[in-house]
Amino acid sequence: MFRKALIANRGEIAVRIIRTLKEMNIASVIAYSQADFASMPVKMADQAICIGPASAIKSYLNIDAIITAAKITDADAIHPGYGFLSENADFAQACHENGIKFIGPSAKTLRMLGNKSEARKMAMKAGIPITPGTSGCVSESNYEQEALKIGFPVMIKASAGGGGKGIRIARNEQELRSEFHIAASEALSAFGDNSLYFEKYIERPRHIEVQFVRDLKGNVLVFPERDCSIQRRHQKLIEESPSPAVSETLREQLSEEAAKLANAANYIGAGTVEFLLDNEGKHYFMEVNARLQVEHPVTEAITGIDLVREQVLASAGETLAMPGITKIKPNGHAIEFRINAECPEKDFRPEAGTIKKLVLPGGLGVRTDTYLYAGYSLPVFYDSLLAKIIINAPSRRLAISRAERALRELETDGIKTTSAFCLRILNDEDYRLGKTDTAFIESLLKKTKHTK
Repeated sequence: MFRKALIANRGEIAVRIIRTLKEMNIASVIAYSQADFASMPVKMADQAICIGPASAIKSYLNIDAIITAAKITDADAIHPGYGFLSENADFAQACHENGIKFIGPSAKTLRMLGNKSEARKMAMKAGIPITPGTSGCVSESNYEQEALKIGFPVMIKASAGGGGKGIRIARNEQELRSEFHIAASEALSAFGDNSLYFEKYIERPRHIEVQFVRDLKGNVLVFPERDCSIQRRHQKLIEESPSPAVSETLREQLSEEAAKLANAANYIGAGTVEFLLDNEGKHYFMEVNARLQVEHPVTEAITGIDLVREQVLASAGETLAMPGITKIKPNGHAIEFRINAECPEKDFRPEAGTIKKLVLPGGLGVRTDTYLYAGYSLPVFYDSLLAKIIINAPSRRLAISRAERALRELETDGIKTTSAFCLRILNDEDYRLGKTDTAFIESLLKKTKHTK
């Protein structure tokens, strides 16, 4: 087992990882930027080391600085959290070359799955249904012809993408020409790679994903699906498990397909297979997220399994399960709410400020993952995620009631957040009936506007 692990991330996920490392008696080191010197992870970790200025490119995305920090602090493992370098094959390779264990899949696996068009080919080979699309990346010379072959509307996606970035929708040839170049520019800026591929855009699907953990011996733990359909700008806001739209038969099928992909990629650690579910009940492979997901606590809430612990154990070479595939059954219902520093009334514009007062919800079935404290000033350089409130209960109906109570208890004076908007969603009849899709928030905003 590892002696000491460096966390190459920040915010609530860094706090989350530190807590599990402490329970595993693994010393923790937090690598932080100058902007995060007063953050909770810095206060909680056994050691803290500054890796550069506020700019992420000079700190949290600086591979040389992070490897040097691990060496200076004598860390024998690095946990990348999510975002930043968590799916960066070059980073995983650098860890390997420097004798440091990367807590995640191998560089080879990351390269294979990081190229979304290659991941689609792998899914096809495994017999998993995929959305119609290009077999590889498109170029300046052939993108118009490829789009016409698929038929509009077309989804333009960054090959190296993730987290909802580098995605554009084109509904006709005119939109295609402008959106293609915008997407390429966004992809280059976000991932250092402007390669794109196309998929047929499925109108108003559900976004369903399946969590798995695979060990070195090829044993796979597969967890109940998460429904991540409540999104804005292709980024999730509310997730729940199990999905109101997934039957036992479909759950079994999705679990089998997730395990197939984990084995095909020779995956080690925690990963997630993402699917689209159309309004006829047909599902399609979308991508594999080769890292821990922001919404992993939803799965923990209905299974009682610490996914960070399983991730660490897998990377350390421990055996996780019985030989073959082990399918974990859901116990009750769980919902996660992302509390972001954003103003929903202004197209979810990010907010900044100082937390003047902080009251976190509690009680039975309520968990809050956050890095906030009263008096903390939010850096303007990073993601807007402040906290996650995770609710679990014996039924979906009780989980919704419990969530309403918990969201009303939350106070973050000094900054606007998405908590009130989450309450609006909970009180929407379609949400309560489980009638949601990826256009739900857009429809809710239009509905609200028309009733004013």
